[in-house]
Amino acid sequence: MYPDNLHIEPTKRTPWIVLEHRRIFIMGRSIIDNPGVFYEPVHQWIKDYVMKSKGRTRVELGFDYINSGSTKWLYILLRELSGMEDLTHKTSVTWYYEEGDEDMRELGRIIKSLMECPFRLVQVGNMDDELYRSLISKAQ
Repeated sequence: MYPDNLHIEPTKRTPWIVLEHRRIFIMGRSIIDNPGVFYEPVHQWIKDYVMKSKGRTRVELGFDYINSGSTKWLYILLRELSGMEDLTHKTSVTWYYEEGDEDMRELGRIIKSLMECPFRLVQVGNMDDELYRSLISKAQ
């Protein structure tokens, strides 16, 4: 019924991606020269998921750095999610940002203003692999 899970391990330039039934997790660093090539499979997965999903979905996002091309793709992905049936009641977004990183906090605020669903901004000590692993394992 749902698309197969999609897991992409991070690199020094690309984020962790965990796409599963009821969960969308994108965190890390996104400084990709050609973000369309990287994010297109993620976009397709989200499009399929939006068409087939009936339950609640938790979206977890956070970046220690994201370039402008990746930010554009983040907006594309979130716009796709905005098409979910009953988005306001079935989807929640958590945006993680590192303490003192006003740019990422502000980006979270901008994204929050575009989403019509529960949206939390969460400040953390460090945006690093330890945090990402703990968040990934928390839901499994």
